[in-house]
Amino acid sequence: MGKTEILTKIEEIVSTQGFLLVDAVLRGDSHLRIIELYIDGEKAVTADDCTNVSRAVHDLIETENLIDANYRLDVSSPGVDRPLKFLAQYGKHINRKFEVNYLENGETKKLNAKLVKVENDILYFEEKQTEHKINYKDIIKAKVLISF
Repeated sequence: MGKTEILTKIEEIVSTQGFLLVDAVLRGDSHLRIIELYIDGEKAVTADDCTNVSRAVHDLIETENLIDANYRLDVSSPGVDRPLKFLAQYGKHINRKFEVNYLENGETKKLNAKLVKVENDILYFEEKQTEHKINYKDIIKAKVLISF
């Protein structure tokens, strides 16, 4: 079975567990395959969530014999340094500062601003008391900025 088919089946299992598969890395050789899965959702991902998804994916791999070698499966949440990939990831980051690259009238713009609300597919950012409405489909890249 090819990598694409394996990832499609894994993505289905992750989805049934209530999470989004934001990234997957399959590497290694015939002696040891390494599968790294990064999951996220509308709420913060806990260690128990990672364990539950890992068990479900492990059961899938074993039941359907998806990988014909020894393998190591790692499931974790994406670090805050990773850009957000799905609209569902934004809600839990309200009142956090973002770096956003987006399109406006065909031009690429950059904004450092606080996410104040999400309504449907419109994200509302505030910068120096100015509100910016950005349609999710116009976002090129967005990541949460770490503040200490």
